[in-house]
Amino acid sequence: MKKITKFKHKKVLVLGLAKSGVSAASLLHKLEAFVTVNDQKPLAENPEAQGLLQEGIKVICGSHPIELLDEGFQYVIKNPGIPYNNPLIKKAIEKNIPVLTEVELAYLISEAELIGITGTNGKTTTTTLLFEMLKEADQKPLIAGNIGTVASEVAQEAKENEKMVVELSSFQLMGIEEFAPHIAIITNLYDAHLDYHGNLNEYWKAKSNITKNQTQHDYLIFNADQEQVIDSVAFTKAQLIPFSTKKEVAEGAYIKNGAVYFKDELIVEIDSIVLPGAHNLENILCAVAACKIYGVPNESIKKVLGTFTGVKHRTQFVREVKGVKFYNDSKATNSLATKSALHAFEGPTILLAGGLDRGNDFDDLIPYLKNVKTLITFGETSEKFVKTGEKAGIQSIIPVDNVEKAVPVAFGHAEEGDVVLLSPACASWDQYRTFEERGDIFIEAVHKL
Repeated sequence: MKKITKFKHKKVLVLGLAKSGVSAASLLHKLEAFVTVNDQKPLAENPEAQGLLQEGIKVICGSHPIELLDEGFQYVIKNPGIPYNNPLIKKAIEKNIPVLTEVELAYLISEAELIGITGTNGKTTTTTLLFEMLKEADQKPLIAGNIGTVASEVAQEAKENEKMVVELSSFQLMGIEEFAPHIAIITNLYDAHLDYHGNLNEYWKAKSNITKNQTQHDYLIFNADQEQVIDSVAFTKAQLIPFSTKKEVAEGAYIKNGAVYFKDELIVEIDSIVLPGAHNLENILCAVAACKIYGVPNESIKKVLGTFTGVKHRTQFVREVKGVKFYNDSKATNSLATKSALHAFEGPTILLAGGLDRGNDFDDLIPYLKNVKTLITFGETSEKFVKTGEKAGIQSIIPVDNVEKAVPVAFGHAEEGDVVLLSPACASWDQYRTFEERGDIFIEAVHKL
């Protein structure tokens, strides 16, 4: 890793732990910063904080004392999930202390070039597809970021001849100063995370941060089918590489005559792609465009697209039981993702939905529920889904306590040829720590049938 001196002998507060906070604190300690970690969870219940304490890092646990910021910190590295209306964060901003996230650290120390992927939906699939294509072409990719592996941890081992493919959330991108990927990708922009960002423009602005430090030597792959994306990145200095599923874009990736093209080059026939769902064509175009910038052979792209069936928790096929197919789409934490999942199936569907209540209703799903024969609801939004199901004319609507109980109920109402789809349209935090935990519980329950 690059031995940067930016944080040497500087006082840095790491706010919030989890995986990113632990990695950031440990890295800053190696970079000879004077690190203080502050986490809400009490020390006795906090093995991560105990481990950092053994490394010689100052740890304050159990609360977020506002007077901490009187200690003269020069930087705050915050957990992406901590909102900007947190009193400590608000005070840091008032004091003009830079508030960063750990992806900024990853960029500063990485010897490898970074490819950053963001957007409302499709980030994880695009990230994984691109990683697999680069790997097939022996271009030594690494995978990191919001996909599960902490970017600042991966960056410490990254080499100059490698490429870091990094999935980035809007939360992470709000906390950057110098971060500039060589290739930035914006899959799409819709209405999401307004409880965190306050309004749509702030959310889109956070996403567009991915290109704010790019230069004319860098590339921005963007969705040319969405005016909001085009408007959000109008300021970029990067070379523009559009993609479109609706029209030919001469300088980018597009669909024509049942095939994927990049510029005027035929890359792959759509019939040979095994990844289900029309929505995944956007993700495929993003990955193809990035690959062609790096000179990946078409054979490598074709091989991956001929075998890649999806990512865990993203419309993931789990198993078939007595002619009933079970799919895990726990990553669907908003209505748009659930619309895409429902659109991928044409036969009778049993939908499992519900989760954290962010104040919205789900009536926008009604046109997509035409194939749903049974709706099973759970979580804080259970009652809202019941009302939506009734408006959609679904005759069989069953509230249950949780995902685990939903699975046998779904199987009991299923017939041969049906699909049982977990696609909650909500975050998981009312009942589960992560969407991965929710999905794993679904998978386990399916295997118990």
